[in-house]
Amino acid sequence: MSRILAVLYKEFLQMKRDRLTIGLIFMLPLVQLLLFGFAIQTEVKHIPTVVFDQSLSPESREMLEAFTASGYFDVVASGSSYEQVTHLIDKGTVKVGIIFPPDYAKQVRKGDTATVQVLVDATDSMVSNSALATANSIGLLKSQKVMAEKIGELKTPYDIRVRPWYNPDGITAYYMVPAILGIIVTMTMVMMTSMGIVRERERGTLEQLMVTPIKSYELMIGKIIPYIVLGYLQITVALLVGSLVFAVPIRGSLLELYLLTLFFITASLGLGVLISNIAKNQMQAMQMSFFILLPSILLSGFLFPREAMPDFIMYLSNLIPLTFYLTIIRGIALKGIGFAYLVPQVIALLVFTVVLMGISIVKFKKKIA
Repeated sequence: MSRILAVLYKEFLQMKRDRLTIGLIFMLPLVQLLLFGFAIQTEVKHIPTVVFDQSLSPESREMLEAFTASGYFDVVASGSSYEQVTHLIDKGTVKVGIIFPPDYAKQVRKGDTATVQVLVDATDSMVSNSALATANSIGLLKSQKVMAEKIGELKTPYDIRVRPWYNPDGITAYYMVPAILGIIVTMTMVMMTSMGIVRERERGTLEQLMVTPIKSYELMIGKIIPYIVLGYLQITVALLVGSLVFAVPIRGSLLELYLLTLFFITASLGLGVLISNIAKNQMQAMQMSFFILLPSILLSGFLFPREAMPDFIMYLSNLIPLTFYLTIIRGIALKGIGFAYLVPQVIALLVFTVVLMGISIVKFKKKIA
């Protein structure tokens, strides 16, 4: 125990001298949460739109008001031809073009089907999906209103009532901010641990430890405990920012969240220690860290739902600790569930920790590499 405490004292003393790193520990979650929390929005509104109204009638203006009143379409230009509409979409000035045919009002008054053409730039699938869904909804609602006015009473054969739970307003920050916290912890724990140990090897600091009776596992424990403390400091800062700035609710037990986060921190540190045992220099450690970080962002469910991925990729994502932590933090924060519902995720993170730390301790050689 005295040897571990000695390593702990050395690590905290070294961190105290490296004020830039300590500053980054606190500033990283603050800056990234504010930046990504505001920037990442899955609900796309205020889509720039051009209108080519060949009807110029009260009926076309009424339909156009329905589009603009939804909040999803902002009319920024008025076209005078199909070519102009196409030019503005190709140029990127607008994302949507709404075209009313010359006989639009005549068809509406006759009771025939009146066609409105909506052109959508689908190079950005998120914007196009939002525009298409909203345009179809507006058309459906207007059609039902006209039918109700003609028939006098409109009875639908089906009554489907949807009740969204946990995030009824669809606020993106509620879903994304907890995930951003997981990305921050992954990035800092993996990169700082791997590069810190490799840096000591490059500078020759480990030479002094090589002549001591300290054992491999004692050295590993002494080195990772300070990073666990730093990880909890980051999480605390991130939770405060998420709660105060983005009003993200914590419906479950905060104590359980902190307790279960320990398994994720240790699993991430295990990855960092393993990289430090493989890498020969800091550049290699950084490259390996990014090799871990990018799949964590793309495959864990942080940005894209895992259910939409091919089976092979979905199984592959189970090799990423963040995949399981996202279920934990979103479950506790948004659903209010506890440990009883999260046992599989906790076991998976515990397996990650034991396997990665075990391999690192075995691989670590008590000699100058």
